[in-house]
Amino acid sequence: MLELSLEQILINIAILSVCGIAAGFLAGLLGIGGGIVFVPVLYFVFIHALHVDPDLAMVLATGTSLMCMIPTSITAALAQYKKGNTNTDVIKTWAFGLILGVIAGSLISSFYGGQWLAILFGCIMIVNSLNTLFRARAKPMFDSLPRPFFQNVIGFLISSFSVMLGVGGGTLTVPVLNACSVPPHKSIGTSSAVSLFVCIPGAIILLTTGQTPDNAPFGTFGYVNVIAALCVIPLSVLTAPLGVKAGKSISPVTLKRIFAIALLIVSVRMLLSAI
Repeated sequence: MLELSLEQILINIAILSVCGIAAGFLAGLLGIGGGIVFVPVLYFVFIHALHVDPDLAMVLATGTSLMCMIPTSITAALAQYKKGNTNTDVIKTWAFGLILGVIAGSLISSFYGGQWLAILFGCIMIVNSLNTLFRARAKPMFDSLPRPFFQNVIGFLISSFSVMLGVGGGTLTVPVLNACSVPPHKSIGTSSAVSLFVCIPGAIILLTTGQTPDNAPFGTFGYVNVIAALCVIPLSVLTAPLGVKAGKSISPVTLKRIFAIALLIVSVRMLLSAI
């Protein structure tokens, strides 16, 4: 097992704490679960600080990220619901597809996860961010959401990819809802609720069904590093409501651009590290 000095331990705790602050604020502001911050930071900490194999590091990063997002997503979702930003009809319609997608994505990640997930993460997020950035003022592509069957297909795809990437679903849900004429603040609020359907069952499956690798860092159970999660969670919970409050004073176009730029920076860095 890797021996770390006190200085290295404190540095890692500081990095993870800052990660928690940023992820919590972004979760409330943008309706994401915080995974676009958690996954890259955890990935780099596992590789560079704990010297974990890159293939294992990505799977641990996704599993740990989902665990970290549970309290953050609950806090953000409740705050958005209280402000009337949640479209409950969408949640009810998508529920079945979301749950099936989580199961499928968790199993794929458990048995076939590796560094290819980091490449997939980077590619999907770059496309997503560029689409959002250049279409910030564009009109929606559709007048309304499709029929319930196709909405469930959308939910399935969003949740399966989100679990494999260790994100809460907001990064994919927000652009889809915006394209279907759902107002930005409603899209963000609804995506916070979608994150609950992704991170809670996803984290439980990866925690309980994954066999803990022999070379995993201390504190790892299944594909979740509990110690890293405990360093991140407290501050992320405290800052999520601040993000929701800040979002109320920002215009929809500005919200879209912040969302896109944050995605682009993280995804490019992630892709370059994985290639």
